[in-house]
Amino acid sequence: MPKAFVGLAGVPMLVRAVDGLLASDVVGHVVVVVPADQVDAAAAILPGRPATVVAGGADRTASVAAGLAATGTDAEVVLVHDAARPLTPPDVVRRVVGAVRAGAPAVIPVLPVADTVKRVDGAGTVVSTVDRSELRAVQTPQGFRAADLRRAHAGTPDPRTDDAGLVESLGDPVTTVAGDPLAFKITTAWDLRIAELLLAGAGRVTEHEEHA
Repeated sequence: MPKAFVGLAGVPMLVRAVDGLLASDVVGHVVVVVPADQVDAAAAILPGRPATVVAGGADRTASVAAGLAATGTDAEVVLVHDAARPLTPPDVVRRVVGAVRAGAPAVIPVLPVADTVKRVDGAGTVVSTVDRSELRAVQTPQGFRAADLRRAHAGTPDPRTDDAGLVESLGDPVTTVAGDPLAFKITTAWDLRIAELLLAGAGRVTEHEEHA
């Protein structure tokens, strides 16, 4: 099944991601972009939420464009979020939206890179050690002034790994805010297990606090 529909402690990652956005109280509506044959399935697991489900495109860039097309023209700020980051804290969402509202055309949450990074050649031989002090790992949601993101998609048709890259290509500045380790991307079975353990730990803490 598509990764977004995989259960995390009994709840699909897509549902957790949508609920996390809405819990921030700065998101009024969510457009969920899924493969065309999964539109009905996605709508069925999001009852009662201010969410619209639309079919995506052939790649990430095309799918975001489809989501933008379904976004109301009165939206001043839009976010692009990965369903595969279902534990993203609402505070991260608020920081991103706050920075866009403060005037930044594009905002991304980031974390410092903790590991040593090597540049290697095609044979796997180390060429150099990269200075990690200026490197950041990028998370989502990425936030944009709606008009700027639409302009970026209209002016840069080539696929990109993130939408901030589209804005960069037009010469607009991209601002960073603090991300959160909980906003990690669930890509492998190992990541899913880590997320389940984190949720189980959070449940034990909550239960202890309630009985304190």
